[in-house]
Amino acid sequence: MKKDQSKRAAAAAFVGTTIEFYDFYVYATAAALVLGLVFFPETDPVTGTLAAFATFAVGFIARPIAAVIFGHLGDKLGRKKMLLFTMLLMGLATTGIGLIPSYDHIGIWAPVLLIVLRFLQGLSVGGEWGGAVLMASEHAPTHKKTFFASFAQMGSPAGLILCLLVFKGITSLDEQALLSWGWRVPFLLSFVFMLIGLAIRLGVEESPEFKQMQAK
Repeated sequence: MKKDQSKRAAAAAFVGTTIEFYDFYVYATAAALVLGLVFFPETDPVTGTLAAFATFAVGFIARPIAAVIFGHLGDKLGRKKMLLFTMLLMGLATTGIGLIPSYDHIGIWAPVLLIVLRFLQGLSVGGEWGGAVLMASEHAPTHKKTFFASFAQMGSPAGLILCLLVFKGITSLDEQALLSWGWRVPFLLSFVFMLIGLAIRLGVEESPEFKQMQAK
């Protein structure tokens, strides 16, 4: 069981961070391609794109804040609970971005909602990466802790590749379709990926080191 859980924890770290960084890269790619036109249409295209990238930066402000908060809660409530929460938070925030009406429909509330959901994305990534590394290493055999922990880092390039494959598909659409609904597809796919990630993480037991700490 211990060996099986070690592999599950490493796989969960890889899949979890893949999904988290997929969502992160989806936002960055969309910011470069369409978000300026959808959420900042009253500015010229260059200014709109810069505004979209400014909202992307909001996520980086949230990450260190989340690292402190989720690190503390992970020691208090458990690594598994926090990792399930960060996965849920990222999936819902990213899906929410795909559901935001455009500026033409709700005005200034469109970019406001975009910034709020982007901040939640940043919180999720800030709590995810360190927790995934810790969970994998604490489940790993003593002589393979660093190797098992590395699976979390592998998720970052995997998430980028997944993001690029999805965008390769939607960028084949004509401009009108891309701006009206096509750009939403990568964000909405996050809901499906979130369910997969949650299912995998539910199969991983709580960290043995956390259990020992709670028993004291």
